[in-house]
Amino acid sequence: TKTPDAAYHCSLFYLYPMFIFLMGLEDKVLVFPYETDFSYVALIPQKEMALKAFTLCMRVATELPEERQIILFAYRTADYDELNVWREKDGRVSFYMSGDGSFFHLPPLTTFRTSLCLTWESRTGLAAFWVEGKRSTYQVYKPGHTIRPKGTVLLGQDPDKHLGGLEAVQSFVGEVTDLNMWDFVLSRSMIQAWHYGHKVPKGNIFDWATIDYELSGNVMVVDDD
Repeated sequence: TKTPDAAYHCSLFYLYPMFIFLMGLEDKVLVFPYETDFSYVALIPQKEMALKAFTLCMRVATELPEERQIILFAYRTADYDELNVWREKDGRVSFYMSGDGSFFHLPPLTTFRTSLCLTWESRTGLAAFWVEGKRSTYQVYKPGHTIRPKGTVLLGQDPDKHLGGLEAVQSFVGEVTDLNMWDFVLSRSMIQAWHYGHKVPKGNIFDWATIDYELSGNVMVVDDD
């Protein structure tokens, strides 16, 4: 696994002094019990996130009402929201890459865990969400685009500027587990295998079992029982 360099580590400590650096979340769940403007988990990628394609998967549960906007995943560089995944106020699930987003009508997120994946590739712009191993219709979104590296990935909060500008009304409340990310689009069979808990190639950007992460605020790490 990749260890964050000293400059990054020190800058994060300066802005958010109450954090704990940890490694590996195999058989663990992140619990965000309260709405806050300060609780988050920073994920440290294993490689630079200069991406022309990706698959992002996670298992997520929440009891927040559908009319409440929720950030599910946020990756921001100094000037741009490089990759943000949201549940919108109207219940749709969306993702944004440096500008206007792409919106999908999916089964609702509930108190019961949902397996959720997102795939995108730059060559064609084809993007889709996968819920419980089933693919949404494709949308074409930002063909030719490249996600830029040297940013910060947060769970639980949406930074409106780099490592700042957090808002409680957008925070995530609920549980996240088994988050993995690859720098390519997984096949249908691989996404379905991941959904059912079968062995798949380890995420080469984020692998839940070995992931490096930093906790801040009221976030709990509990056994996945």
